[in-house]
This record gives sequence, structure tokens and C-alpha cells, in this order.
Amino acid sequence: MSILQCVKCGNVIPSQPPRYRCPKCGGLLEYRIEKEKISHLGFSGDFRFWRYRSLLPKVKNEATMQEGGTPLYRAKRLAREMDLSELYLKDETRNPTNSFRDRGAALMVSNILDLGLTATVCATNGNMGASLSAYCAKYGVNCHVIIPKLVDMGKLAQMLVYDAVIEEHGETVDFSIERAEQLAEDTGWYQATPELNPLVVEAQKTIAFEVTEQFGVPDWFIVSMGSGGTVYSIWKGFKELYELNAIDRLPRIVGVQAEGCSPIVNAYRKAGEKHEKPMTHAIGIFVVNPVQKDLALTAIRQSKGLAVSISDQQIFSAEQQIAKLEGLFAEPASSGTIAAVENLRSEGKIGRSESVVCLITGSGLKATDVLQALSKRRKTAIVGAEFSTKEKLLRILEKRDGYGYELWKELGKTMTRPAVYQHLNELCSRGLLSSYTKKDRRYFTITDRGRRVLKAIDEVKMML
Repeated sequence: MSILQCVKCGNVIPSQPPRYRCPKCGGLLEYRIEKEKISHLGFSGDFRFWRYRSLLPKVKNEATMQEGGTPLYRAKRLAREMDLSELYLKDETRNPTNSFRDRGAALMVSNILDLGLTATVCATNGNMGASLSAYCAKYGVNCHVIIPKLVDMGKLAQMLVYDAVIEEHGETVDFSIERAEQLAEDTGWYQATPELNPLVVEAQKTIAFEVTEQFGVPDWFIVSMGSGGTVYSIWKGFKELYELNAIDRLPRIVGVQAEGCSPIVNAYRKAGEKHEKPMTHAIGIFVVNPVQKDLALTAIRQSKGLAVSISDQQIFSAEQQIAKLEGLFAEPASSGTIAAVENLRSEGKIGRSESVVCLITGSGLKATDVLQALSKRRKTAIVGAEFSTKEKLLRILEKRDGYGYELWKELGKTMTRPAVYQHLNELCSRGLLSSYTKKDRRYFTITDRGRRVLKAIDEVKMML
């Protein structure tokens, strides 16, 4: 059983419909478990989201697309790179629409069905819009999504295919939230914006419940921050289990933001600084004025954790590192957790023997900016590989003449022999090599022009 209570003044209001601001003091509202009414903490059913129904606000309906029960992978190769003994990735990409937001969509759509409503509105910069659109499509609810100008195209594609009504409003999601709040007031539509509906925090705390069942309580739990609600959700989940005597200790929470937009980190450091023009390519956490900032700070400070910021370059490097070493394609917003661990480990703030869980919130397939960058890099890599092979052949032939088969062996047999001959013929056609026949073999020799090209390459390398 849960009550809806103000985190600031303690005022209790009716639990339905869900509201996010206290009518008495304007503080944020949250659902709180009435612990005295829970006689036995027994999770039942399949290892899925609704397994934790006893610790969620009461709903009659059970909207589901088989969300939750996501894997917790031990990232051994990443851990070795960082000199860590235990590193785990909570993989929320395995949810129905490939993100952690499916948990919130399941609980809110259940609530919508309970209330007998037929329309909902949600401001989002990506994953919540994709999740809510899918669940509304399944249960016949009209879904109105307000998006900012900057949104990952992969997430927008999901909203479109699920037939949501989409409206663009504002440069960032902050403006979209204001629009969604006004629309809900004017129309009576259900408010499903995650920052404006406390059911989302309740749904996302089940991630902590699952990790506890899968592993136990880690020393550190690393979460990316946009509006701040996800960090608080994780902390709330562990804290409730602790208060119910289901666990005997709590993790330290680390909240991660991009350097180009880090209002919660600045507040944690009491820096008071603001970016003149905030910007990050990790769009999922691009929030300028986070509604749940104080909740995030509460989680970090109560847990004796940390708030850190990292560069976009570190975020994208970490994204590729996770994929290369663990075979998991994470969205930029959550890849930052790995970059943060690497920094904290190198600074000695995370000990080698301490256990760490990083939350991977969504799939990298949704972030098309990254896909485009990788595509460009692939083309560059192909051209670079071709150039590199030709240069290697010229280096070998600068020392002595050679024929195709022995040149293929000297290159390490890393490509087919026909491919080697193709490179040799192209070098000949450009006047960098010439050939002659000796004992029925075609030998290749470098020309003066070929030597000049190698000299030019050397000069360029010295300048870099």
C-alpha cells in the first residue's frame, strides 16, 4: 500500500490521480510505502516487472508487454581494462521497446485504464515517448507526444510507427514539459510526462529490486542523469528494501551528466555556474532545468555518493568500448556511466575490489547521430585500410623487388591473394610500381615516383 506525500512538508494527499506538486507548499510529491501494512515481503510470479506489485502503488489493471526481468551481465573484459574485480551492466535495452522507460509506461497505462481515460500526453526527448506510444497502441489509448527540436531520430521513428500524435515544441525538453503540463490542464488528458508523474519513479525503482535478486547490493551504482528522476528511483528502490529489512546495507549512488549540460553536477558541487549555451550530443540526458534535481541530490548525498560530469568525446568512446568488449550497443546517455567509472577508478575513488553496477538505459540503435558517425568512420576506415595496404607494399618494394605470392605472405596473409594483386596493379597504373617477368614470375619494383610518394608520406607524418 502507498500514500502520496510531499517530500518537503510531509503533506499527504489522495493517491489518485497521480500529481507531482504539493498543493500546500509546492514541493514534489512521491508515493511512499505504508510499511506497517506489509506483513510479508514475498515477490511472486515470473522474473518480470509485475513481480514487485506488492511494493507498487495499487492498480487494478495490469498493462504489460513483458517488460522487466532484464539481464545483469558481468562485464569481465571491461573490468580488466579498468582494473576492477566486479563490474556489472544492467541491460535495459532488453525491454520491449529497448529502454528502461517501458517500466514507467506499463504502470502509467495500467493507471490510465483504471481511471477510464482514453487519452494521454507526454513531453519527452526520446525513450518515454517511444515506450508510451507502444503501450498506448496496444491498449487503445490516444497518445499525444510533445518533443523538442532535438530528439534522436530512432526514438522518433518508434513514436511514428506506433501512431502517436506528435507535436514539436521548444529547443529542449524543458519547453516541451511546460507545453505538456498546460495541455493536460486544458484537456483533462492523463499526464504521462515522467517528470510530472510520480508513478514513473515507482516503476523504475524495480530496477533496484531486480539487481538485488540477481546479485545483491553493489558497492556502487552508476546512473546517467537528465531530469534526475532515474537516479532517485534507484536509490528509492534500495532504500525501501533496507527499511523493510530485506537488505542490510545500501549502495553509493553516482549520478553522471555531460559536461556540456550538467546542472545537477553543478548544484552538487555548489559551483553555481551555468553554460551560456548548454549542449550535448547525448540527447537523452539533455535537460537544462531538471525538475527532479533536488530528488537526485537527495539520492547522491544520502548514499554518500558522487555527481560527476564527462565530455561527449568520453561518452562516445565509452559507447564503442562497451560494444567492442562486451557486445552491448548502449545509447550515449547511458554509455557515460562507463566513462565515469573509468575516471573514478583512475582517481582512486572506486577501489579495485569494490563492486560496481552501471545502468544501461537504452539501445544505441535509437541514436542515429551515433550511427551516422560510425558510418562515416567506416567509410574512412575502408579508405584508410586501402591506403595502408598500398603503403605497406611500397615499403616492402622500396627495399627489394618481389612477386605476388611472397608479398602476400609478408603482409601476413591478412587478405586474399587476388586482393593483393589488385593493389599491385593499381599502384602500377598510377606509375608508383613497374613490373617485369623473371623465371615465369611477375616481379614488381618501385619507381622513382613511388619513392617520392613515400618520402612525402614521411614528411606529412613528421608534421602530425
